[in-house]
Amino acid sequence: MTTLDPPFKWRREKLGAGVWEHRGKVAIAGYGHSPVDRRWDETSMDKTLGAYSILACQKAMDDAGVTADQIDGVVCCPTTIAGASGGAASNWAPRPFFAPPYDSEWGLTRVNAKWLIDQMHLPNVKFAPSSVPTIGEMVGLAAQAVGDGLCTTCLVIYPTGNLTGRYRRGGENAEDYAKGERQWTVPWGNHGGNDFINIFPHNQYCITYGGTHDDVAPFVINQHRNGLLTPWGFNANHGIPQLTLEDYVTSRFILKPLRIWDCDRPVNASAAYLFTTAERAKDMKQPPIYVLNHSQHNFKPRSTQPVLDEIEMWTDHAARLMYEGAGLGPEDVDIFNPYDGYSTMTQFFLEAFQWHGVKRGDSFAFYAGDIRVEGPHPFSSSGGNLGNGRTRTAMYTDSIQQLRGTAGRRQVRVRADTALCAFTTPSSGGWIMLGKHPS
Repeated sequence: MTTLDPPFKWRREKLGAGVWEHRGKVAIAGYGHSPVDRRWDETSMDKTLGAYSILACQKAMDDAGVTADQIDGVVCCPTTIAGASGGAASNWAPRPFFAPPYDSEWGLTRVNAKWLIDQMHLPNVKFAPSSVPTIGEMVGLAAQAVGDGLCTTCLVIYPTGNLTGRYRRGGENAEDYAKGERQWTVPWGNHGGNDFINIFPHNQYCITYGGTHDDVAPFVINQHRNGLLTPWGFNANHGIPQLTLEDYVTSRFILKPLRIWDCDRPVNASAAYLFTTAERAKDMKQPPIYVLNHSQHNFKPRSTQPVLDEIEMWTDHAARLMYEGAGLGPEDVDIFNPYDGYSTMTQFFLEAFQWHGVKRGDSFAFYAGDIRVEGPHPFSSSGGNLGNGRTRTAMYTDSIQQLRGTAGRRQVRVRADTALCAFTTPSSGGWIMLGKHPS
């Protein structure tokens, strides 16, 4: 098995590279989701992160109509949300504790390619990198690997774990003192003060362009509505009622003005996608969804606190990078599923990519219009993480379903030939452009 070592250059992060060389030659042929639980109950072996990842992989393979011996690539992110700053999970309990294959963190609270290959008996894997980024970049990594011929049928698996009392409580976050620059952010709570980091430019946005924080309410409410239309999502399966405006504006603050409904719900789940060549995908069970471009970005802020002009500069760069590589413009994007881990992030993506003509400062007015899936501007038709739980994959799945025409009650009424989706923050992550047609 190979790794990410040179000469495999997979990242597309510089302007001027032109249209992606593999545009329309790589396709997604299948996807699969596990159930989405609030937390692992620390007892049921069929609900561990490993078991859920195997289930998601099998569903993706069944969806595409491929067998274990046809899989020659596995890209799995071994990090989860249960550890240091969302990274490696801290030890849950002394080992050995459960019978193999659940006698270590691998398969129990963490999953990697080696564990999956062994447990799923995948005999022909030749590409299984050991150093793998998170889902927003993983899809680009897999697409590039298939396009470059390092593998032909690649499973991409993204597990996200949630253990009681361990959500981002490992590593430095478990220490009694915040050192260095972390002293200015960690005391605010959550993970490295991320709440604070994200509301500062949002407050600047409201001052600069007008409006108040509660102008994001229509967007958050619509995310919950779309989530209730998603059969596999957390909200749809756990009796979560439709969020109302009164619910939103009277809900408690996490860090003012950020309300609890502005933050996605940590969950325990896994999702998988099957990438293959466009030629092979033609013979599989489902119509191919073609990859038109992938891109990545990683910007360094000037200080510990990004400000509005940095956020807008970063997201503008990401939009130019994606449109250049896909050979498309804002008017060509039908389905738009940006990241919504905090509702206050999403306006920056919407305005940078200028979806449906939205420019800087226009988001609040856009949210107040008809953004339902039945309407003329079906924004974030997935329901994202706010509507489905922090799977970080709803955006990809919905994009595939919309292009296939299989989104059920979420199916948009407008044209659905292209889709743009991501798990990314303004500062780092990646985007992928999908198409119903290869060109």
